[in-house]
Amino acid sequence: MKVAFLVAPEGVEQVELTEPWQAVIDAGGTPSLLSTTGGRIQAFDHLDKADTFEVDKQVGQAAVEDYDGLVLPGGVANPDFLRMDDGAVSFVREFFQTGKPVAVICHGPWTLIEADVVRGRKITSWPSLQTDLRNAGANWVDEQVSVCTEGPNTLISSRKPDDLKAFTQAFVREFQTVSA
Repeated sequence: MKVAFLVAPEGVEQVELTEPWQAVIDAGGTPSLLSTTGGRIQAFDHLDKADTFEVDKQVGQAAVEDYDGLVLPGGVANPDFLRMDDGAVSFVREFFQTGKPVAVICHGPWTLIEADVVRGRKITSWPSLQTDLRNAGANWVDEQVSVCTEGPNTLISSRKPDDLKAFTQAFVREFQTVSA
């Protein structure tokens, strides 16, 4: 199971990167950190700087066919930066077009809105995104984890760090099915 984690150079909520990353490793998978630039990314603990992490590959050099699934962690600034990068948005859109599963948490759906892939999909998020998601045609729900199979791919979403256990269990199960 090869899983892409796409984050901006700064602003990702650290726990929303590290816990899903560890869940992939614990399941015998291989996570890969992608970003819009090379080098290291700066994670955050809410609004405070946290650790930095080495980028494995720039998103412009990554190929969707090399991965079984995509994880989009949140953090307020992270998806805002990603949705302004055409390469990142195209990479996300291609996961939907090729039918590969995508897992997204917290503010991460902002990137999905920019990729125009939420129309008609059931999704949850941090509550402040519900109007944005509804305006983009999504069916927003307030659930710990949502698994939407009504579309070209499976879309797994969660609201916040408190939902991480359910989120990681749901996406790991789905990604393992695809990689088998």
